[in-house]
Amino acid sequence: MDSDLYPDLAAAGSLTAALQELAAELGVVLTVVPLEGGSPVTAGIATPVAGRKPLAVYIGETSRWFSVSGWSSGIELITGATSDLEDVVRAGAAWAQDGSLAELLAGLPFLRSSARAEAHERGPAAVVELQWQTMREQAAETPDFPEFAALVEAAHAEPALRQLYVFSSHWTLGFSSCTGFPFSVQAGIAPSRAAGPYRVMKHPQPEVLAETPTAEEAVALAVSYLPSGLGPAVGGTADQNE
Repeated sequence: MDSDLYPDLAAAGSLTAALQELAAELGVVLTVVPLEGGSPVTAGIATPVAGRKPLAVYIGETSRWFSVSGWSSGIELITGATSDLEDVVRAGAAWAQDGSLAELLAGLPFLRSSARAEAHERGPAAVVELQWQTMREQAAETPDFPEFAALVEAAHAEPALRQLYVFSSHWTLGFSSCTGFPFSVQAGIAPSRAAGPYRVMKHPQPEVLAETPTAEEAVALAVSYLPSGLGPAVGGTADQNE
């Protein structure tokens, strides 16, 4: 920790202690918890709101800034950076309240959210719809890989997959029964490469369950491997939905 950049943290002994002291001075009730093994340059601000993890706070190395990241049910709701530690205290106090995303951001211009965070507030179906829209746009923007675009469109046309949260890793599509990370992956399909087959797998496991010449056949096979009675993707993470 650079004491020239962070004299307040150096005097307090750690970011956690500095946040606690400043909150007391401001008359703000905060529950500050260790983060990443109790490092003196990181801290978490706990919240009683169900699903939310402690607001993570980090410091910059070469200039004075504090970055924050707030996750709920496997989705990052807020992020931002500021040079003023008071901003972090106020953000932590807001994070501890069970308010809307708009209420959380109000009066804290250094914070920002995302379309995914806004969709999360509307429910898992909105997150799934947004993710499919994003995936289809990505596919349309890769004209040099038509096999990927064909796979995305074939999967989107299938209701059993369209109701799941879709994501890609190294161009392989994964289909999750929950919208938060870590995902609960139910199937995966790798696109054709160099005129090779489409591969159906239990993503991200490397075991290939089947190979087919077309995206449509791969989609049909992936659906056949889905658990019986699988419904639309739900909110939360794989751990939360065990």
